[in-house]
Amino acid sequence: MIQEILALGKRSLTKWLRNPFSVIAASIQGLFWLALFGNSFNPANALASSAGGSLGILQQAFAGAPNYITFLTPGVIGIVSLVGMSFMGVDLVFDRINGYLDVLRTFPIPRTSIYFGGVLQNVAKGMVTAAVMFLLALLVPNGLRLAQGFGIANLVGVFAIIALLVAVFSMLFTGIALSVKSTDSFFGAVNLLTFPIMFTSTGFFPLSFFPGWLKLVAQANPITLASDAVRLLIVNVSLSSSQFQTVVGDVTGLAIYGALFALLGVLITRNALKAR
Repeated sequence: MIQEILALGKRSLTKWLRNPFSVIAASIQGLFWLALFGNSFNPANALASSAGGSLGILQQAFAGAPNYITFLTPGVIGIVSLVGMSFMGVDLVFDRINGYLDVLRTFPIPRTSIYFGGVLQNVAKGMVTAAVMFLLALLVPNGLRLAQGFGIANLVGVFAIIALLVAVFSMLFTGIALSVKSTDSFFGAVNLLTFPIMFTSTGFFPLSFFPGWLKLVAQANPITLASDAVRLLIVNVSLSSSQFQTVVGDVTGLAIYGALFALLGVLITRNALKAR
């Protein structure tokens, strides 16, 4: 099945490489969040003693981040990944409309390879976008500040967590794409899910800013899990015991989401692509 997954993923990536507009669009969207939102809604603006965008007395509330964009960057990458994975799933809807999925149904390949091929190509696209976003965050005014001593191990940890988050969203929206028969249905589902996930996360502000009734929802949000773990790796060169446990807990939560969405996606694929 791995050979089929790679072949199907390669097909979509080849088309994407010929016209990688989605990376440009996602980068512009991320740049908007970082440069405009990150500076306009920066809580440090309300501090008379703030210098160079420093969070000052608010630093502890913002996960120890030295400035707001350092806090914001993991959340923005998570949000751009959410939006990107949701809209990238539309390729499979068009494949159904154009009859390509009907053609694949006649091939002697596992039906689940179609699902995981879609997941794979979307994860690859999402990771390219995430890398571009990380670089942009370092370049914007009052931008991302890495902890002194930030090294390869920290970087690998950051992108491993981002990859897991991207995979979670890819599994979710690829399953949805295979379950619907029209773009109207797909975008309806996307709009229903995207904004609640975005605004119930700690992508923009820390958990302490949320009302009590919303905190439990925010804590379970995949973007919250990934953002909190990535912030710890960016702000701290080495983790304390409690911080390490937090990262492990967040990664475990993301892995559970991934397993659930993968199982759901497999069931949806087998039902949607079963022989007529």
